[in-house]
Amino acid sequence: MNAEQSFINKIKSISDIPDEQIKEMFRISQLKKINKGDCFIREGEIPQNIGFVIKGLFRYYYLDIKGNDFTKGFFPENSFITSYSALIQNRESYYSIEALEDSLVMIVNYNKWRKLVENNLFWNKLLLHFIENAYCTKEAREREFLLFDAETRYKTFLNTYPNLEKRIKQHLVASYIGISPVSLSRIRKKSVLLT
Repeated sequence: MNAEQSFINKIKSISDIPDEQIKEMFRISQLKKINKGDCFIREGEIPQNIGFVIKGLFRYYYLDIKGNDFTKGFFPENSFITSYSALIQNRESYYSIEALEDSLVMIVNYNKWRKLVENNLFWNKLLLHFIENAYCTKEAREREFLLFDAETRYKTFLNTYPNLEKRIKQHLVASYIGISPVSLSRIRKKSVLLT
């Protein structure tokens, strides 16, 4: 399946958007390769685009004043990526979006896409889907950190992102669940012993 078809399939799985509208979307989109370690957006930049991950893997992360990073989430293939609140408020992003693998992304200019949304209601369902998913993810993450211990957060990570642990370094998993790599190693050893 080519890159465009993957993008079309995802959009059509969310909303039955007519083909002529899909063509309009492609007129304001472009395919971009993003190398491992490069950023789709960096903290402090004002985002202009929404990305759709066709191939590869990204993470959202924050940096504190000491330079420590904290992973907010992972976004594999068939995910939309952007710093959405910064995008709609036309302000600097609070976090960076980094490619963890060589990736291929369909990039859509947000302002041009908003014009499509204003002129055709078919796109509202896609926008609503995007916002609802982001809200549910945010709520689940808050719940994990407020109610769960580190071991439960690790199990939740494994359920939320099946097979992802094989694609990322352990210090990123530890960062995501809010513990040190040493603590994660202990939890993993305990899990192996229990199975």
